[in-house]
Amino acid sequence: MTRLTGLRRKVLASEQTKSVAASAHTVAVPMTALDRRRVRRRLTAPNGVELKLAFPTGTVLVPGSVLDSIDGLTYVVAAAPEDVAAVAPRSMSEAAKVAHAVGNLHRDFVEDQGVFLVLWDAPIELLLTRLGVPFSRQTRPFLGRSTWEHES
Repeated sequence: MTRLTGLRRKVLASEQTKSVAASAHTVAVPMTALDRRRVRRRLTAPNGVELKLAFPTGTVLVPGSVLDSIDGLTYVVAAAPEDVAAVAPRSMSEAAKVAHAVGNLHRDFVEDQGVFLVLWDAPIELLLTRLGVPFSRQTRPFLGRSTWEHES
């Protein structure tokens, strides 16, 4: 029997992925799907503190991941609102057709609060319009991968 290994994206080590309960001692740092993959850079937290990220290549930050602790404040990742298409298929068959078509564009199609979300752009708008599926353009957090990002 052949065992496949190494097929999933790396995430932060268990020490770093511990979620922190929201309190007066935490600062949420909003990050888009693309930002959560850029793990070697400088960024400014909402309170003005500069954070220097230097996580290993392939690290995927998820909402709740601890970025740093400075002067008694813990900085954690939060999903930033993004421009998305909220798709509401009328049937399981329609949902399957839309998911297949969106997948063919190499995009993530994630479920959120009873609708499916995909990052908004012109090709997605054209695709959804051609398929005749109900959708609306919204601004809300997106927990999938950024556009054109392939599974590593």
